[in-house]
Amino acid sequence: MGTPTKHTRTQVMDIFKLLVACVVVLSARNVDGRAGHHHHVPKSHCIQYSAMSCRAHSASLTDFGGVGDGITSNTRAFQAAIDHLSQFELQGGSQLFVPPGRWLTSSFNLTSRFTLYLHKDAVLLASQEESEWTVISPLPSYGRGRDADGGRYISLIFGTNLTDVIITGDNGTIDGQGQVWWDKFHKKELMYTRPYLIEIMFSENIQISNLTLIDSPSWNIHPTYSSNIIIQGITILAPVRSPNTDGINPDSCTNTRIEDCYIVSGDDCIAVKSGWDEYGIAFGMPTKQLVIRRLTCISPTSAVIALGSEMSGGIEDVRAEDILAIDSESGVRIKTGVGRGAYVKDIYVRGMTLKTMKWAFWMTGDYGSHPDNNYDPNAIPVVENINYRDVIAENVTMAAKLDGIPGYPFTGICISNVTIEIAKSSKKLAWNCTNIAGISSSVTPAPCALLPDQGPGSISACNFPTDSLPIENVELQMCSYTIEQA
Repeated sequence: MGTPTKHTRTQVMDIFKLLVACVVVLSARNVDGRAGHHHHVPKSHCIQYSAMSCRAHSASLTDFGGVGDGITSNTRAFQAAIDHLSQFELQGGSQLFVPPGRWLTSSFNLTSRFTLYLHKDAVLLASQEESEWTVISPLPSYGRGRDADGGRYISLIFGTNLTDVIITGDNGTIDGQGQVWWDKFHKKELMYTRPYLIEIMFSENIQISNLTLIDSPSWNIHPTYSSNIIIQGITILAPVRSPNTDGINPDSCTNTRIEDCYIVSGDDCIAVKSGWDEYGIAFGMPTKQLVIRRLTCISPTSAVIALGSEMSGGIEDVRAEDILAIDSESGVRIKTGVGRGAYVKDIYVRGMTLKTMKWAFWMTGDYGSHPDNNYDPNAIPVVENINYRDVIAENVTMAAKLDGIPGYPFTGICISNVTIEIAKSSKKLAWNCTNIAGISSSVTPAPCALLPDQGPGSISACNFPTDSLPIENVELQMCSYTIEQA
């Protein structure tokens, strides 16, 4: 793909065409202007953005009665706009522009071949009125809600069975106004599971980019049962003690690219999932072909990247690189347990910088938390071929806590070229390992005996794949939207 400063000939031509298109549009809008009357001419300006697909039709939320005063509900305006624009699905697609303002809304559903674009000064405010949120069925791979038995509140921005859907902007903001929900959760006042900010289900060709998400009621971004997904340039902010405010949770998804994200969270910054116990086993849809790169994470009570604990459809072929974590509980954490079944395998992590951590690496084979008592006690998860290399960590309480399942060890663990500086105040054992097997090379402090040192000649151990996933080769194109201003 080259460095960010280089462009292919195609990209240069796209940019040129876009600039010409913008200039032509702006000129056309001003042809009626006469000398001395310029102040009456509507001013226009062109917004450019990069996307998987550009759109032929456009509208603004204000065309459908949207009011950005932070008080008026815009739920009907959003749905009316999207319902109108959905007619263009087979005619070049459509984009909905959200202008500067504070746009209070409850949930709305997206459509196919559609782009939702938030201006840099646009803020979506999620309604705090519980009665405005529709209750929908639990996820089939979970069998029940995460917070409570039964259904769950629909997400703020929701879509299902879609093709080619883009949620982007010029770093516009989605504010979940989650404090009310967190309080009700802590007081056990909720009948149903809290809403997420963005959830796309059973869909393909999804882009979520260049936005700031703050104070989600629960998880922030949840693509599930979907494929061909790019999540890029996202900032996620939540109080570090807020409950279950996971950043990005790819769940039973294939071919996903998460890059250039900054996450401060009360839970895992990225949690890779694929269903819960017998429900996830029956649904049987893994998460695979996932690349995570250039991630910055702050999460004092949780993981930078978690695999599980709901992984009963399987997790495989995950590639993470160029990760920076500050003041987080663990760098990479594998969470599973008896009853989960399936597997976590072919995991590759390289180039992590960790600062002030409890653990650099953590694997848990006795994670509880079952949806009900009908899980299969013979459903033993397989954890194998886990590779970590090129890691520098400082001010760490413990290097690693690696616990497999008695009688079913986690195998093929490879840790190479890792330097961990243990905090001077730590009184803990640096490495704590049970029911695992693997190798190490050039690791400081010396790992546990279950990861025997192969010597410095084995620095090439834990090799990162050299091939590319299909989603890595998807190039975005330059698109435009023209804003008319009176």
